[in-house]
Amino acid sequence: MNAPLLARAVPVQGCDAPPVLRERGQREVFCGLTGIMWLHRKIQDAFFLIVGSRTCAHLMQSAAGVMIFAEPRFATAIIEEKDLAGLADANAELDAVVTRLLERRPDIKLLFLVGSCPSEVIKLDLSRAALRLGQRFAPQVRVLNYSGSGIETTFTQGEDACLTALVPTLPAEPAGSEKSLLVVGVLADAVEDQFRRLFRAMGIERVAFLPARRAGEMPAVGPDTSYLLVQPFLGETARALENRGAMRLAAPFPLGAEGTTGWLRAAANAFGVTDAAFEAAIAAPRERANRALEHSRAALAGRRIFFFPDSQLEIPIARFLHRELGMELVEVGTPYLHKDHLAADLALLPAGVQLSEGQDVDRQLDRCLAAAPDITVCGLGLANPLEDRGLTTKWAIELVFTPIQGFEQAGDLAELFARPLNRRAALEV
Repeated sequence: MNAPLLARAVPVQGCDAPPVLRERGQREVFCGLTGIMWLHRKIQDAFFLIVGSRTCAHLMQSAAGVMIFAEPRFATAIIEEKDLAGLADANAELDAVVTRLLERRPDIKLLFLVGSCPSEVIKLDLSRAALRLGQRFAPQVRVLNYSGSGIETTFTQGEDACLTALVPTLPAEPAGSEKSLLVVGVLADAVEDQFRRLFRAMGIERVAFLPARRAGEMPAVGPDTSYLLVQPFLGETARALENRGAMRLAAPFPLGAEGTTGWLRAAANAFGVTDAAFEAAIAAPRERANRALEHSRAALAGRRIFFFPDSQLEIPIARFLHRELGMELVEVGTPYLHKDHLAADLALLPAGVQLSEGQDVDRQLDRCLAAAPDITVCGLGLANPLEDRGLTTKWAIELVFTPIQGFEQAGDLAELFARPLNRRAALEV
């Protein structure tokens, strides 16, 4: 664990940007393996094989709530004591596990070998294993690898690592292709369908999503590709796409009516959609979103909220809660602050709001308890102790498991924050 350092305020670039409190100390983070929970549901013929310990297996079983008779698209290849002691050939054992898996599950077309803390500790080279196994099982199965280790990352970076591994395998767009739009980040299928309909209504027909729902349908990418991020934690994926020639469209993230409008507007501007066509496409769903927000506004307006750094969704959600629901931002902490990707959301935060990047959990707990906010967004490990001190909490991981992007989900996103306050009010009666 890194020794705590004195926090220091570092200004974000831009004359109107709020100061950022940079902290480096003890952290409370969830494991990056948990990204598999939403990834394995999205890519329907992929399988995620974690190379880890029994603890990894128990974590995934608990996080997914998988019953013993279910057959999910993930599993754990257990590293035993003999592997740690060097008494067995871990690569040979891994090859045997993969062979049995693919014989049993011929529906698998894309296999991810997912590194963990234990596999990294024993220096098991999963990139070489993926290359070896990929050659053996091609063309029926493509084998890739990425790290889900929680040693130095926050839990949403598992998705970033997975999509980064996918990007080099995407087909190249033919030279001189018509301009295309790529939407990057895992979305619930229903949300993906909603966005596809909105783009089609605007007249943008060449739209693809990364990841696709099936391994054989992954999108092409090249210099004629413009892409929109749906998640602020996809920094390495964005870098890999730009190395392939794709161009990012700067936009706020599609949370709430305002954020979704700005996100769609970025695509409309890039593809020459007229103002009239844009308004015609979004007017009805935007109005539904605004009506849905009214239900929670009375419970949230004027309430004070504190964000511990956890999911990297904190800044766009804070923007949504403040501007569309009238909440007061006490502190907005985030594990990593990507200034370029978050520029549009940062510009919409209120002047003087306290931002923090990284974590020194003891200092942040002191600030949170002193501020006594109406609701605190935090990881699972902090929620019960804070509730015991009389604070109302919201689990950060719930914001990743729940579909929250787009117009139709704006009311659901607001309700996630109104519900804990309504519950506490009911209990205090």
